[in-house]
Amino acid sequence: MLKKTVVINVVGLTQRLLGPDTPSLSDWARRGKVIPIKAVTPAVTCTAQATYLTGSWPERHGIVGNGWYFRDECEIKFWRQSNKLVQAPKVWEIARAIDPDFTCANLFWWFNMYSTVDIALTPRPMYPADGRKIPDIDTRPGTIRKQIQDELGPFPLFNFWGPATSIQSTRWIAEAAQWIDRRHHPTLTLVYLPHLDYNLQRRGPDDPRLARDLREVDDVCSDLIRYYGETGAQIVLLSEYGITPVRRPIHLNRIFREQGWIALREELGLELLDPGGSAVFAVADHQVAHVYINDPDKIAPVRRLLEKIPGIEQILDEEGKRRRHINHGRAGELIAIAAADAWFTYYYWREDRRAPDFARTVDIHRKPGYDPIELFIDPALSFPKLKIGGRLLQKALGFRTLLDIIPLDATLIQGSHGRVTDLDEAGPLFITQRPDLVSADSLHATDVADQILLHLGMERREKTFPPTAAAHPSLR
Repeated sequence: MLKKTVVINVVGLTQRLLGPDTPSLSDWARRGKVIPIKAVTPAVTCTAQATYLTGSWPERHGIVGNGWYFRDECEIKFWRQSNKLVQAPKVWEIARAIDPDFTCANLFWWFNMYSTVDIALTPRPMYPADGRKIPDIDTRPGTIRKQIQDELGPFPLFNFWGPATSIQSTRWIAEAAQWIDRRHHPTLTLVYLPHLDYNLQRRGPDDPRLARDLREVDDVCSDLIRYYGETGAQIVLLSEYGITPVRRPIHLNRIFREQGWIALREELGLELLDPGGSAVFAVADHQVAHVYINDPDKIAPVRRLLEKIPGIEQILDEEGKRRRHINHGRAGELIAIAAADAWFTYYYWREDRRAPDFARTVDIHRKPGYDPIELFIDPALSFPKLKIGGRLLQKALGFRTLLDIIPLDATLIQGSHGRVTDLDEAGPLFITQRPDLVSADSLHATDVADQILLHLGMERREKTFPPTAAAHPSLR
């Protein structure tokens, strides 16, 4: 018999953060079982989620980071949304193959567009030709898009990422999960709560000001646990990674530029990275950097250079990638892993005046690497609110303009992730009220899919199922 299950993904939550500032979560955890998860490499959002939902390693599902170099297009792309990029069967496809009555709702886990879940909600802003970015979502079925925003209000996109991040977006997602459950009653609901991620990166995990963030996310989780408990659902709470204190940004592309390996294109006096024309370049993703080498003769000298760079702890070659289960064609020829207190930037310019115009904006798709500095407003701005207000007014009037308020100072970042943490209590966790279903004292990231199936009252019958199942007819 199918057992209704909800999986709540509280990003950045670790055993160390459970305590007096999370009274509801801590009490709930004490009444269940807390199991550390041995994180996947890289321990970043897209890779972790794809591993959890497929039960396979990146070498199989192909999600080697939050972004990578698309070799056939010679372009670096981050935060893609098509579920077809995940090259392994997902847990809902496996469950539906076992029991055709199974249904699944996915709220804001990544790669959620055009997937085979029955209900999907994911961010999808509107980008009119005049340069505006208007908050919106994509849903399946499409009719939910208007209905849910009419009742809950527009999705607060600008509180989801950027300098204005707040509990508001996390609370909206939690309310949307309950809205979906009351109307559609999915067997499995996947809920993504991102709030802790923001100030953990801004300030690091040891900053006392995190107490407020912990209390806020504790309130949201308490409400969800109460709601789903009343429906009789089995609740799993997990996280993707732990965030560690950092103090050293590493600018790999600037170092490669000094070697003459980076190709640039000048546009209007600004510099753009040309990955297709570069002999060597890095795609920075928190504490992991994929190093793509278009000239095979340079693999050995690139490795020798990486070995000399302070802050790099490991370099994965072909054998290293196999050991970490990330030997997929999308991965770099080499992968650099930072020391615990270091992280990688995408920066490649020598002078800030030559940085591309998007560098000072929130632009997660155009930047050739992950940029956590988007969480800050430039402290050099004398009257930031006045500048922001003026820019927004210009956009409202239909003028094309840049909201160029993001600093270029990488030393502002105090927390990062991607490298597997040294201690279990500082890494991702899995909490369940069904300790009888988890016999081990720790889980690998690839064990999560099977745990979800067990909570649903299922067992995986085969290692793979063809990812072709359509959404349940009652929810199309």
